[in-house]
Amino acid sequence: MNKRELIEKAAAEAGLTRRQTAAALDAILDTIQHAVASEEKVAIPGFGSFEIVHKPARTGRNPQTGEPLEIDETWTAKFKPSPGFMGLIRQRKKD
Repeated sequence: MNKRELIEKAAAEAGLTRRQTAAALDAILDTIQHAVASEEKVAIPGFGSFEIVHKPARTGRNPQTGEPLEIDETWTAKFKPSPGFMGLIRQRKKD
């Protein structure tokens, strides 16, 4: 499902126009992104949580040559699904 399909489905379910739904979705995503970038944890009950994670510098290995190399520190975003969300995933029927 892409963003357009998500907006259409959510608009139909909420009884809103696609334009209203797109504006709401954009505002929500922008708010989540800025909060996580500001090192705030965003928790949405029943869905999951977003947070920023620091990965310190470390020594790795070049997979082709086996030589050690330094990997710089980095910051990344992490999403952890809620138990309810995971329950839906586990209940899905396998084809």
